[in-house]
Amino acid sequence: MSSISPLVVQPTHFAAKPEKNQTQKPEKLAFLIDKSKSIKQLSQIHAFLIRHDLETHPVLNFKLQRSYSSLGDVRGSVALFNRTRNPDVYFYTAVIRGHAINGLHEQALGFYVQMITDEVEPNAFTLSTVLKACSSEFGKALHSHAHKFGFESDTYVRTALVDLYGRGGDVVSARKLFDTMPERNLVSSTAMITGYAKNGEIDEARVLFDGMEERDVVSWNVMIDGYAQHGRPNEALILFRQMLEARLKPNEATMLAVLSACGQVGALESGQWIHSYLKYSSGSINTHVGTALIDMYCRCGSLEDARLVFDAIKDKDTVVYNAMINGYAIHGFSGDALNLFDEMSQSGLRPTDITFIGILSACAHAGLVSEGWAIFNSMEGKYGISPKIEHYGCMVNLLGRAGKLNEAYELVKSVAIEADHVLWGTLLGACGLHKNIPLGERIVQYLLERGLANSGTYVLLSNIYAAVGDWEGVSRTRAMMKQSGVHKEPGCSSVEVNNEVHEFLAGDVKHPKRREIYAMLEQVNQWVKEHGHTSKTEGVLHDIGESDKERSLEVHSEKLALAFGLISKKRGSTIKIVKNLRVCPDCHAVIKLVSKITGRKIVMRDRNRFHHCVDGLCSCGDYW
Repeated sequence: MSSISPLVVQPTHFAAKPEKNQTQKPEKLAFLIDKSKSIKQLSQIHAFLIRHDLETHPVLNFKLQRSYSSLGDVRGSVALFNRTRNPDVYFYTAVIRGHAINGLHEQALGFYVQMITDEVEPNAFTLSTVLKACSSEFGKALHSHAHKFGFESDTYVRTALVDLYGRGGDVVSARKLFDTMPERNLVSSTAMITGYAKNGEIDEARVLFDGMEERDVVSWNVMIDGYAQHGRPNEALILFRQMLEARLKPNEATMLAVLSACGQVGALESGQWIHSYLKYSSGSINTHVGTALIDMYCRCGSLEDARLVFDAIKDKDTVVYNAMINGYAIHGFSGDALNLFDEMSQSGLRPTDITFIGILSACAHAGLVSEGWAIFNSMEGKYGISPKIEHYGCMVNLLGRAGKLNEAYELVKSVAIEADHVLWGTLLGACGLHKNIPLGERIVQYLLERGLANSGTYVLLSNIYAAVGDWEGVSRTRAMMKQSGVHKEPGCSSVEVNNEVHEFLAGDVKHPKRREIYAMLEQVNQWVKEHGHTSKTEGVLHDIGESDKERSLEVHSEKLALAFGLISKKRGSTIKIVKNLRVCPDCHAVIKLVSKITGRKIVMRDRNRFHHCVDGLCSCGDYW
């Protein structure tokens, strides 16, 4: 039925012939088909069957069809199916499964429709297979089929239904189906945990995970990845350590999830351990894992290690280049990012929309306005890629940081796509950077009128007022925040010591080594004052006296993390700090000075970029 699948020709069924060659044993041939590891091997066996009039043998035909699909040759599988007269439920199920496992979901559903049309009744395996290939909307119709044919209580079918509703975001229905299962097993429990995790209900997933009597690597992976994907990387790393203690061997999926978690919190030591484990366990690293390692090293502040991984990957694709270009961008090494972009183009690889996000970000971090415009305009003109909202965001960031606020404002208004709160928020942040109150107020009013304002909108406006000493404006904005139930995100900094991530809030006194930390903080304050540092109190966005502002600056979270790094890491070693917000000017100046005084390299990642401080200088050139 050509209307069902582009891979399907009009069925031409032939009657099976009686076996002429009785000396060939179908059982042995069936065994050889099952053991085939390549299309070449399978084709040789297929040719043998044709020569000996065994191609239409029901068992051998079925196994051939299934093996072609398993090895990725769906056309071969369909050709065999179309030469089978009156295919039964097993043949239909095999061809449906073949399309499903190769990602051809629409065609798999088409064969299911053809099967029903031909009045072939599905079995439980047919339904569980096709359910995995369909959307939630079509799946509800299949749910009624499961009920109609009496398979709704079958463990495999019920598990597939739990997975279907979970994927579609209906975790309530998924849980009802799960709770009423006559018999639950490892797979069904994992399906329910996956549904919770995909929809951000991580605590519910963890309760179910903890209650499992048996867990395999897949269930551990789902839970670890759930934490990593929903902003809880520390819990992902803790759970990974528990997995190792339970003596389960992690696989590639585990490592990808854990590398993501390491990158989020800047846990370099943990990431290096995983890299060593991968080299020891597999010897070689594929592009998929290599890309994850590059991303992890870049986000943990170790560009050198990222570049070593990049150079070691033999068959680099666009995704690998994108990871390295983006790494150079967030570290502010714009020249290296542009050079790598040129190298990628010369190698014959075509850039993607992700490539341009990275390269435009690199321009933004270095204030390369003309280069940024040239690259932005080349997207459609040279590469035929229509800019998305993210690319406009990069350009607004570039223009805003460079002080070209009116140009950025006009660009936002010209966006063909409906500008979202992130785009306007980027421009609002630039207004704060350059203390442009009138434009900032216009943007906030625009967002409020269209219901696009969020917590960041109010915080940015409050910061703009505070930066110019308009405390009445600050008071009005904070009253609006309180009325809207909006809370400002507190600053938090972390530093990794001996494979453990230590987090600090401003003025934090909860750490077990708080006495030593504050003693070192006093020492740091003395060092920087002796080197001529005066507190940059203009960065304190509160209406308080100068001495109170100075005391407030002294206990910022990044300074506490720095002090802990100084007392905990061996002399001369690099200290890496991760901050969830933009680093304040005073902390930036202090960290630069401390790098000179102590002879240490200090790397800090804030919300926008990396700062490599060496001998009193920062890689950002004080442009951030």
